[in-house]
Amino acid sequence: MTQLSHAIVIGSGFGGLAAAIRLGARGYRVTVLEKLDAPGGRGYVHEQDGFVFDAGPTIITAPFLLEELWELCGKQMGDYIDLRAITPFYRIRFDDGDYFDYSGDSDEMKRQIARFSEDDIQGYERFINISERVYKVGFDKLLHFSFDSVWKMLKVVPELLFVQFHRSVYGLVSRYITHPKLRQVFSFHPLLVGGNPFSTTAVYTLIAHLERRHGVHFAMGGTGEIINGLVALIEAQGNQLRLNETVKEIRVEDGCATGVTLTSGETISANIVVSNADSAFTYRHLVPSQYRRRWTDKKIARTKYSMSLFVWYFGTDKQYHDVPHHMIMLGKRYKALLHDIFNKKLLADDFSLYLHRPTATDPSLAPDGCDTFYVLSPVPHLDANVNWETETEKYRAVIEQFLSDTVLPNLGSHVISSRVLTPIDFKERLSSVKGAAFGMQPILLQTGWFRPHNRSEDIKNLFLVGAGTHPGAGIPGVVSSAKVLDEVVPDPA
Repeated sequence: MTQLSHAIVIGSGFGGLAAAIRLGARGYRVTVLEKLDAPGGRGYVHEQDGFVFDAGPTIITAPFLLEELWELCGKQMGDYIDLRAITPFYRIRFDDGDYFDYSGDSDEMKRQIARFSEDDIQGYERFINISERVYKVGFDKLLHFSFDSVWKMLKVVPELLFVQFHRSVYGLVSRYITHPKLRQVFSFHPLLVGGNPFSTTAVYTLIAHLERRHGVHFAMGGTGEIINGLVALIEAQGNQLRLNETVKEIRVEDGCATGVTLTSGETISANIVVSNADSAFTYRHLVPSQYRRRWTDKKIARTKYSMSLFVWYFGTDKQYHDVPHHMIMLGKRYKALLHDIFNKKLLADDFSLYLHRPTATDPSLAPDGCDTFYVLSPVPHLDANVNWETETEKYRAVIEQFLSDTVLPNLGSHVISSRVLTPIDFKERLSSVKGAAFGMQPILLQTGWFRPHNRSEDIKNLFLVGAGTHPGAGIPGVVSSAKVLDEVVPDPA
């Protein structure tokens, strides 16, 4: 019996699972290696005290990319995953208590804008038009294709210049929107993928059109249900997910990846290796230095990394019906706070927050009469001089008090389940260099050809997927990185 070509996938985040499914559909025998005790990576699920906490991703904005994976296996995602459209997409709350309900309804958006500045309605329409143009270039022509040749990048530069990709997201928004609060409303999206709106390339303004066209969704049962569905597809292909398996090194012979060595000492041979681990971690810790020409330790150190995150997961013994599914809570400062986080690497006294209440859509994620929450605060990565062992509880308590004073009255007396995640967890649990939550920042000179390529520049038969490679972070980005493998990975022998 002929042995199928073997592919090893390191890591079982969305990118790794999508890669395994695509490789399996092409005829590879696939082994996915995951160091944690359950799949998902940043999409891991914590269950405690009857509450279900999605560890990370909670927003589904391009469901058709996930649907493709089921279709590759001859199935329909809708038969297995119950996606619910969320309206409004987000409630954006300002420090003074005013708020903006962000949705995909054009008329409602104009009504919301008019509450702040009627003069900006026309500017909003112009912004949405440019966002659609950016989408047609950035999503349709960049997202699913490799950029391992500089010429591929140069071919699309004229179109990118036409949509002003050289500007920052905030800079492009400000060309069309004048009111300070509305500029925040239409520029915060890069924070969802690890970028500073004041330095992230304006290509990311495509998110506005993406959401408007395809909506914002949530999976009933939590994002973990999608992870479980993807694992089931892999196993139905006859392929394997091995948990509690840590890769020590990618084996390289004559400049070619030939498999991996686990920390247990086991060696597994493969025809190709796909790393869904953080790209900087992959090159710095899994590939021997003598085989690295481009992604040297020096270059990895010079790279600019995303912020990290502080996340508090908590369950309450009461329900807060006035709180929507997704809430962005902006602080007093916008640009100055982001400068502290990204540039000064300072844990500031103030903060902006993302508050997630999934039980607004799916009450089953908490015991009867209770609510499940997590609140996320962007914080500097581990280059900051912050001792998280001493600061964690202080920071959590300040956030709790803020929430109690604003949208969750008497919160402290109602919390019955609690856990936290800090930049240390991103480094030690998720193997992210500097504890950066999203890998490399999506600035202009770290986009497209400038990012670590999906087909390794240094090692033959080594491929990368996930947030740290092209096209970048976010579920659409990491799932698309796996789609790029269709172009760069050779057919199985």
